[in-house]
Amino acid sequence: MAQVSINSDLGEWGSSTDSGERARLLQSPCVDTAPKSEGEASPEGLGTGTTSTIGAIFIVVNACLGAGLLNFPAAFSTAGGVAAGVALQMGMLVFIISGLVILAYCSQASNERTYQEVVWAVCGKLTGVLCEVTIAIYTFGTCIAFLIIIGDQQDKIIAVMAKEPEGASGSPWYTDRKFTISLTAFLFILPLSIPREIGFQKYASFLSVVGTWYVTAIIIIKYIWPDKEMTPGDILTRPASWVAVFNAMPTICFGFQCHVSSVPVFNSMRRPKVKTWGGVVTAAMVIALAVYMGTGICGFLTFGAAVDPDVLLSYPSEDMAVAIARAFIILSVLTSYPILHFCGRAVVEGLWLRYQGMPVEEDVGRERRRRVLQTLVWFLLTLLLALFIPDIGKVISVIGGLAACFIFVFPGLCLIQAKLSEMEEVKPASWWALVSYGVLLVTLGAFIFGQTTANAIFVDLLA
Repeated sequence: MAQVSINSDLGEWGSSTDSGERARLLQSPCVDTAPKSEGEASPEGLGTGTTSTIGAIFIVVNACLGAGLLNFPAAFSTAGGVAAGVALQMGMLVFIISGLVILAYCSQASNERTYQEVVWAVCGKLTGVLCEVTIAIYTFGTCIAFLIIIGDQQDKIIAVMAKEPEGASGSPWYTDRKFTISLTAFLFILPLSIPREIGFQKYASFLSVVGTWYVTAIIIIKYIWPDKEMTPGDILTRPASWVAVFNAMPTICFGFQCHVSSVPVFNSMRRPKVKTWGGVVTAAMVIALAVYMGTGICGFLTFGAAVDPDVLLSYPSEDMAVAIARAFIILSVLTSYPILHFCGRAVVEGLWLRYQGMPVEEDVGRERRRRVLQTLVWFLLTLLLALFIPDIGKVISVIGGLAACFIFVFPGLCLIQAKLSEMEEVKPASWWALVSYGVLLVTLGAFIFGQTTANAIFVDLLA
């Protein structure tokens, strides 16, 4: 591997003391890694991790699949049908996989073990801070989406249990959406979010995998053997315009975004080589693609253009198999919210400590008070926003644009900076090709993010 001149301005904000803390911020729930120092890293980049190649594939698939699955049928409808949706996913998959490989390359070059640490080391302070802020906003938005998903699924389940139509005017106060979301959040999510460490992550990961595969199976089965009362809307066969195709990109980015947790997974492998990692992420993305395509195609063909942004809401409330899928999604989201909050809180904590120039090894009582305050503010803000933003499609669009930054922009910047920093007198032709590819990644990610932001702002204003 070419030697890379890495930026060394991490200490400009007095942040050297909290590097170990920030190195644990966004590790995958299933990853167990040992600290890696420069003396422990061999020239070949071999680490002391315990994760096998098969295990790494499973972890990446687990990190990729999640609640974003529910939005893929609507993404196919937005893109303009099955052909456009499949072509869009296949085209984006090339960039998604290459971004994961770039991050592994830069992780070995910089000897860093998490996404934000790699960006800090390779691209410098400004880009590193921007990356951490983006992670905080992304996790915050995802927590809002999780609460909306809980409310959506609870509405359907309560309608069946109460034997009343959804949103009926004479419904009791305790079946109101705002009350049920708030009660669930205060009883389950808040207590799980306050602790400093999260020890149930492995159970949450298993639950998420089971729920995801069950939802996919139900959507496929319901397409093959549809209920009589389910009549599809218009089945689009071509996109209305190229803009419509691009509007489906944020959902795909949100679904395939596993890049933030990919760096710790790579470093947890027994033999973390970039070539091996390329095979791991290719296999993982093919598996995720199969799940997303099965859900997207079958869900879209079942309901057509009438499909809801959350596909489970399109099914009848009294369908027992779908009700079980809703329960799986609720349980998965209940345990996923604290994990996302933990990641976001850790980034905010790192930024605050760096700004104050305070070491991590400070008074425990002060840390506890600050953690509880941060958790309460985060929890209450996400809850309030979830109560007054009923359309999950808008939230997914915004955080999907942020996901594009993790998939395209930051890996592209890392590739450009890494190649520009190579200490070689003669640059081969591949050098220019790689730099150009990095520019392409940054441009594509900036386009998706810019378009998403513009839609979120101007469409609502015009409406």
